[in-house]
Amino acid sequence: MDAARKSASADAGAKDGSVLNRSIMQLLEHVEYRLITGGEDLEAIYRLRYRSYLRSGMCGPIASGMFEDRWDNLPNSYRFGIYCYGELVSTVRLHYITSEHPYSPSVDAYPEILIERLARGESFIDGTRFATDPDSAPAPGVLPFLTLRICMVAYSYFRQTAMFIPIKLEHSAFYSRFFSAKQRTEGKAFPGVVPPLALFEIPGNEENVHRILDRLPFFRSTATEQRLMFGNPAINRLTPLSIVPTAKYYRTAA
Repeated sequence: MDAARKSASADAGAKDGSVLNRSIMQLLEHVEYRLITGGEDLEAIYRLRYRSYLRSGMCGPIASGMFEDRWDNLPNSYRFGIYCYGELVSTVRLHYITSEHPYSPSVDAYPEILIERLARGESFIDGTRFATDPDSAPAPGVLPFLTLRICMVAYSYFRQTAMFIPIKLEHSAFYSRFFSAKQRTEGKAFPGVVPPLALFEIPGNEENVHRILDRLPFFRSTATEQRLMFGNPAINRLTPLSIVPTAKYYRTAA
C-alpha cells in the first residue's frame, strides 16, 4: 500500500511538472527580459517595486511612489524588467559578487556569512528586490518562475559558487522545493524593508543545478542569451537591452 501510494504521488508530481513546464514554455513565447539602464523603464520598475512592497507590507508609504536604493547603481548590478505580452509584470535585481567586487545588500546585511567565503575566492549571485504585479499575471502562479529564470541564466553564465536570496520565512518552502535552498540565518533586519528577512543559499554545484534544469527545462538558456543578459552590467549600457528567452532553442543550440 505504501509503495502504491508513493508511486501514485510520484506520478502526480511528474504530471504537475509536465503541466507547469508546458504552461511556462508556452508563455515564454510572449515574454521578453529587459536589462534596464535608465529613463522610463527604470522608473517603471521602481514604481512596480513600490506597489508590490506596499501591498505586501515590505515598505511603508513613499512620497515619490518609487522604491530605489543605493545598491541599484553599483557596477556589478543587473536590473531586469520582465515583460509579458508587452506589459511589465515583474522585476528582479542581481549582483555578481566576488572578492574584487564584494558589494551588494546581502554582503552588508549578512557579513558574518559572506565576507569570509568571498575572501576564500568563492563567488555568488545576490538576488534582491524581487517584485511582481499579480494584477498583470498572465496565469496564476507563473510570475515567480518567469522571474527567477533569470537567476538560472546567471548561473549558466557566471558558474558561481552559490546564489543567495534574502526572503521572508513564509516563502522558504517554495525555494526549498524548487531550488534546494538552505537557510543560513534567522530572520533579521534587512536594509530598506520592514519585515525581517532570512538569508537562503541555493547551492551552485553541478548536481543541484542539473536537478533544477532537468525538472524545470524552461530555466535552460543558450550561450547567446546568457551573454546578452550578463556580458555587461546595465550600468555600462546607454540604452535598455531586450532579450528573448531561448529555452526552446536549447537542445538545438547544444
